[in-house]
Amino acid sequence: MSETRFKFGRNWKAYVKTITDDRIDSSMTDIQTALGVKSLKGKTFLDVGSGSGLSSLSAYKMGATVTSYDYDMDSVECTEYLRDLKKAKQERWSVAQGSALDKKYHKTLDEFDVVYSWGVLHHTGDMWSALENVTLNVKKGGKLFIALYNDQGFYSKVWARIKKTYSGSITPVRWLMVAIFALYFTSRGFVYDIICKRNPLKRYKGSDRGMSIFYDWIDWIGGYPFEVSTPEQIFNFYRDKGYELEYLKTARGSHGCNVFVFKRVK
Repeated sequence: MSETRFKFGRNWKAYVKTITDDRIDSSMTDIQTALGVKSLKGKTFLDVGSGSGLSSLSAYKMGATVTSYDYDMDSVECTEYLRDLKKAKQERWSVAQGSALDKKYHKTLDEFDVVYSWGVLHHTGDMWSALENVTLNVKKGGKLFIALYNDQGFYSKVWARIKKTYSGSITPVRWLMVAIFALYFTSRGFVYDIICKRNPLKRYKGSDRGMSIFYDWIDWIGGYPFEVSTPEQIFNFYRDKGYELEYLKTARGSHGCNVFVFKRVK
């Protein structure tokens, strides 16, 4: 793994205290839409890189038996905190530390009806190995639900340099970078909303999946290691491993994530 790493868990520890019922509902809706179901009752759900624990909580509230793990101990603690805060039953929601790059660890886990990893595998430092390892835990007929940063060519290389600089800098430099890029994101979003005749203030009530736009900004600026891929690359990678694409939401040329749901057919 890269020696320069963004402290994802520290960001989640700040974010987790802002989680509201509305954000939980938004996260549940996102999962329901991509999977094409309203309930996960009777299903098993593996959250690879659970972060704040919000997606795991959403799956739990949808009826799934959930297994969550994260490489970052702060993130593990966040997920445990959210589980305990919501008085979830530990026999239906287990939390552990593990790595998406550790094939031996994945072999100790069961196979699941849904293997989920949103915005995680491209931060491991070896994305393609991580993409391979998660296939070890998908049941035949099960779903693999992943989101990965879109490849923008030159712009992705520029962002990789920015992220590495942020993650390797002292605190005052990091806060200066956050201020600069917050102004950039705010200005760009304001212009876009005005052009589209939308209320710019609605943007700051929260982002997709129930996330907070402020903590999303920090995650984006600092998220290093950082790798990208095209939808075609991911489609071909999993097609050759016996998976069929069931759902695709592309970033449409932006620096956001392409979202995939694959079904294991072999």
